Amino acid sequence: MENILIVDDEKNYLLVLEDLLTEEGYNVVTADSARKGLEIVEQQELDAVITDMKMPGMDGMALFESIHQKHPDLPVIMMTAYGTQEKALEAMKKGAFDYIFKPFENEQFKFTIRKAVDHYNLVRQNRYLTQELRGRYQFSNIIGKSAAMQRIFQLIEKVAPSK
Repeated sequence: MENILIVDDEKNYLLVLEDLLTEEGYNVVTADSARKGLEIVEQQELDAVITDMKMPGMDGMALFESIHQKHPDLPVIMMTAYGTQEKALEAMKKGAFDYIFKPFENEQFKFTIRKAVDHYNLVRQNRYLTQELRGRYQFSNIIGKSAAMQRIFQLIEKVAPSK
């Protein structure tokens, strides 16, 4: 079950979005401030974060930047009722996964969340498989301890970066 964090200072939005995503089978955690959201990001394994842009204290953009700094692959979806095209573009350029304007259609919202979670799963799977391949195909895994084989390994390491 995927874990989704929703950060919004409007408690009604938190309740509605939590119900909507719980019905879709997600495990939903909520925070009514960016500071609380940041604490949750550090304490729990998450698959996506949804945050409102305009909140008292730390706003959604500052929250996104803090998350993105420590967890660059974690998809963060920005949402706002007061947004402009420029703010959306700025967030996307900085690495936000998507930007949703309130009010939004539930189906559009669910689709965006599913897309973000699927993307994150692919990124993690890719990272895992890459590490597995690197571990499996290293010179240390090749049998050949003789001096001649060691010279060949050194030669391979020298020429490998060249075209």
